[in-house]
Amino acid sequence: MASKNKKSGNFLQKVKSLAADNRFRIFVGGLVFFVPAVYLALTIVSFIIYGGCDYSLLDKDAVSQAAGQYKNWGGTLGGIISNALVNSWMGISAILLPWFLILVAKKIVNPSSSVNLTREFFSNAFLMIWFSVCLGLAFPVNDFIPYVRLGGAHGNAVASYLSKMIGVPGLILLLVATMTVYLGIVFASSLPAIRAWFVKLSERFSAWTAMLKEKKSGKAEVPGIQETDSKTNPDDGLETDFPGYDGASGYKTEEYPEKTDDGSNDVYENNGSSGFFPDAEEKTHSDKSEIHAPANGDDVEMVVNDTNSGDTISTSEQLVDQFGEYDPTLELSHYKLPSLDLLDDKYDTTTKVDPEECAANKKRITETLDNFGIAIKQISVSPGPTVTLYEIVPADGVRISKIRSLSDDLALSLSATGIRIIAPIPGKGTVGIEVPNANPQIVPIRSVIASKEFQECTYDLPVALGKTITNDVFVTDLCKMPHLLVAGATGKGKSVGLNTMLVSLLYRKHPSQLKFVLIDPKKVEFSIYSTIENHFLAKLPDNEEAIITDVTKVVQTLRSLCKVMDTRYDLLKAAHVRNIKEYNSLFIKRKLNPEHGHHYMPYIVLLIDEFGDLIMTAGKDIELPLARIAQLARAVGIHTIIATQRPTTNIITGTIKANFPARMAFQTADYRNSQTILDSNGAEKLIGRGDMLYSTGSDLTRLQCAYVDTDEIKRVCEYISTQQGYPSAYELPEPDEADGEEGGTHRLGEVDLNKRDPMFDDCARLLVIHQSGSASLLQRKLGIGYPKAAKIMDQLEAAGIVGPQSNGGKQRQLLVQDEMQLQMILDSLNNKA
Repeated sequence: MASKNKKSGNFLQKVKSLAADNRFRIFVGGLVFFVPAVYLALTIVSFIIYGGCDYSLLDKDAVSQAAGQYKNWGGTLGGIISNALVNSWMGISAILLPWFLILVAKKIVNPSSSVNLTREFFSNAFLMIWFSVCLGLAFPVNDFIPYVRLGGAHGNAVASYLSKMIGVPGLILLLVATMTVYLGIVFASSLPAIRAWFVKLSERFSAWTAMLKEKKSGKAEVPGIQETDSKTNPDDGLETDFPGYDGASGYKTEEYPEKTDDGSNDVYENNGSSGFFPDAEEKTHSDKSEIHAPANGDDVEMVVNDTNSGDTISTSEQLVDQFGEYDPTLELSHYKLPSLDLLDDKYDTTTKVDPEECAANKKRITETLDNFGIAIKQISVSPGPTVTLYEIVPADGVRISKIRSLSDDLALSLSATGIRIIAPIPGKGTVGIEVPNANPQIVPIRSVIASKEFQECTYDLPVALGKTITNDVFVTDLCKMPHLLVAGATGKGKSVGLNTMLVSLLYRKHPSQLKFVLIDPKKVEFSIYSTIENHFLAKLPDNEEAIITDVTKVVQTLRSLCKVMDTRYDLLKAAHVRNIKEYNSLFIKRKLNPEHGHHYMPYIVLLIDEFGDLIMTAGKDIELPLARIAQLARAVGIHTIIATQRPTTNIITGTIKANFPARMAFQTADYRNSQTILDSNGAEKLIGRGDMLYSTGSDLTRLQCAYVDTDEIKRVCEYISTQQGYPSAYELPEPDEADGEEGGTHRLGEVDLNKRDPMFDDCARLLVIHQSGSASLLQRKLGIGYPKAAKIMDQLEAAGIVGPQSNGGKQRQLLVQDEMQLQMILDSLNNKA
């Protein structure tokens, strides 16, 4: 008995666990709609086939007497239901009912699918009613299948009533009008393209009919060719806008001479044919050219004289008037931005700070300051999701430095993990004391993406970072940064911050407007984005994967981006513009000719994770092209985000820092790392879990980074990947061979690392052991002269082991911190040799 109770208890426990499983509930919910849909579809189809055999059974008084006699695939119940749906209801258009139930099941099982149930409901309801009435009008009596009412009882009744009220022609007009309106609503986004196609077709038809008329009348005149006086001798000048002439057969319509280009200006001012310019019969309204042809029709020598070339009118305005501005999103016109439903709504976004906690902290701050002889006039509270800002107004005569020095005493009094004092707050006459909340709140990315600040901003590359300590949504523009440096200790929110920026860009940009170059030495951080490769990612032609994990491919990718940058600058120069925004504006207005290499330029965001690992393994091969991109690529739409958990001076060098004005620091290990990343203290006193400081060079802003879960990223990427994408990822050009790449030459003046001094390795190890970059150390320890020591130091600098020589004659900065890092550099040099 006890064993039976135990088994029943285990069974009930399994049932409860299954019922609590969200995936199981979704599966069952889908089956609830899918199974009846399939059953209804089978019964309706079999009723149309075998309804004649079953129809007589439907008139019997007792349905049970007919059990087992129905040939319907759904049995007795199926025969009754199918007869009710088809004959007594909507006719054969009732087949749309199981189709709608299948769509409901799909939406339940896959909530991120593009199925809009409200739209599908009204669409299927309209089609059922429309086809029912249409079939009821056309086939009031069905001679083909007598036992099936094609329009059903509904269609026959409505068609009969309306035909009596407005007549059969009026009902036909009503059906045509309603279907036209329906198709217009469904295909509203395609109407401009359809209209342009019909215009184009009518123009070609008109040109073809005009040509036939001219041929019949004996004149070989082609539309677009203006004939002079008919009495003019053929040997005299012919005025035409079409410079294709054949002496034997007259004008040739199929050959277009190439436009000559003197390279002075690529702004489009003449008609040409390309994918950018629609294939239509286009006439330039420029002044006519004189074409002198000899009388004999054998070998014609063309002499074209421009009578007034200075008054040429641009065809770009004609193209825009006729076909509209160029739309870069047209190739993926059905692409839809991700919806907010893909993001979790399980977090409480309301700031809940206990008033008693704030009052107690105010009292402790006042008492602590009073104990040290600091009087204050006023104290106010601004609660935030992670920290609360207490603004105090010190009394007259109080020195700000005294308040700043009490950081540890205030932290002890408040029992806080760490506080940050802002003395004074920029733009205010107050001193700020940031105190961590006892119960910090999570800032979900959904609350930031759905905010008015993000949805209505007009930034070119909007990035939603999180919320400030005053609980305001913080949105910034990556184009204005223009490059971002991110640092923080392991597990403090750095990776979440990178994903937050990526997801926020995916929520605002079309695949034609933005491309990502993702470099992930850890191989797992960005792998989740591989599913949107054909939509948003860029890669080298020979790369199998768009997410770059190999260090050698990183170097090639950076050089390829340098080549992209140079090419774009050439195009900007030819178009006489200064930045990518002005260039794309001209291209959209069809003022740039694609035949000269012009094309729409998407923004490119280069994102590098674990930058310290790349510098440690590749050194200057990474730093030099990256510094060049950071210096020049802003104007051509290439922006860089690099992240590291080791913000030391040998990783984030002066060259890197100088070109990355925007900095984002999560909690760091010590104040030295904070000074490296922010040029000031403060990051070491953050509390982790997304707490960060953001700086653009002027002042620091404390933020709580928005949190995005891995499952949310997966849902967003899956939603994008299910939509139509480009045939392949955005292709970067092949990089040019760097100087010395094949021979192993790293140039520093005339230094050749293939011809290193035999004592090179020993000298490098000696400097690393003593952590000194002094040439005199080599002289003393190894007994060598200064010329040899100086030569070895130059080789060490070229290898990235020591820094350049300072102007004051001081020792060089050592760029390698331990022997393990040194051994990796030496092994790399030996392999290249």
